[in-house]
Amino acid sequence: MKHFTEEEKIKILSDLIAIQSVNENEIEVANYLKHLFGEYGIESKIVPVTDTRVNLVAEIGSGNPVIGISGHMDVVSPGDESEWASDPFKLTERDGKLYGRGTNDMKAGLVNLALVLIELKENNELKNGTVRFMATTGEEVGGAGSKKLYEEGYMDDVDFLWVAEPSHDTIIYSHKGSLNLRVTSIGEAAHSSMPDQGYNAINPLMKYLLEIDEKLNGDNRKNNVLDKLVMSTTIFQAGNQVNSIPEKATAEINVRTIPEFDNDEVIDLFNTTANRYNKGGSSIQVEVTMSLPSVFTSGKSEMVELTKELGKKHLGLDISVKGSPGVTDASNLLRDKDENFPFMMFGPGETKMAHKTDEYVYKEYYLAFFDIYKELILGLTK
Repeated sequence: MKHFTEEEKIKILSDLIAIQSVNENEIEVANYLKHLFGEYGIESKIVPVTDTRVNLVAEIGSGNPVIGISGHMDVVSPGDESEWASDPFKLTERDGKLYGRGTNDMKAGLVNLALVLIELKENNELKNGTVRFMATTGEEVGGAGSKKLYEEGYMDDVDFLWVAEPSHDTIIYSHKGSLNLRVTSIGEAAHSSMPDQGYNAINPLMKYLLEIDEKLNGDNRKNNVLDKLVMSTTIFQAGNQVNSIPEKATAEINVRTIPEFDNDEVIDLFNTTANRYNKGGSSIQVEVTMSLPSVFTSGKSEMVELTKELGKKHLGLDISVKGSPGVTDASNLLRDKDENFPFMMFGPGETKMAHKTDEYVYKEYYLAFFDIYKELILGLTK
């Protein structure tokens, strides 16, 4: 029989926090987990995504139902480490909180998924069905890992999916999509005393962006769970000298999409508007740098109802069920699933702590989610 102690659970989380998988280097996390699984006779597979980035997939059991459990291995940069009260890559406990980059988003959730898989296998507790553990790369930027798992068919036979992103008091069952675009305006350089000898790349780009902003943020379509689409121009770069007419200007835009105004429609609007400007003499180019569709499910499933009960039991909380403006790997993993597919995002931690300086997860929530996940799997496969 295997029952992970509190000390073991803290030690394994500490080991993963020490691996600096900042938008890269997930292979070290994958190798650590692969070795851990191997100690308990669980076969796992490294799934290459790029030359340097990988996913990890492990599985126990057989037959139906197939339960997909997923978390990402990358973390964001800690920023200025001198602003942290303790080393961001050394798990530090203070006042009932576990501090470190990735504790909240989302290595606490990932560790719980892995350890539950081990206990279920070691104790022969999984009597029916299959549990498929999917650790992904590159979730924080682009979602390349989850896209690879979708393309290789790892979600084809999955009956339930949850992503262990931080949200200890709320089950997220739908979320907006996320679309990144880079728009470049090409002009001609000239001295600022003779602007007619060149073409200022900034001017048409500013007009273009304001028009696009009005069309997107002014659109009245609304989803009853996710509300309206939101567009934000977040980066603008042009010029290199105050007395020179800039020959190039570039803007980067993020759009949070809804099913009623989806990624394809937004991309088409960007392109058709650019074509109209170009026919008028401008030179505007549109590049899509990331496209993750929205996730929209009903939220009505045995999994969600059982999770609410377990949240009350182990956390003492009344778990709410909501949509979210954020994005998860489910954007890729659920590409072929309809709104009745049982999906949720639920994990130790708080959404508000993601990417923060002095990131932490409450120790009691980290430990409680182990029991929640284990009982949830056993409840869905009984």
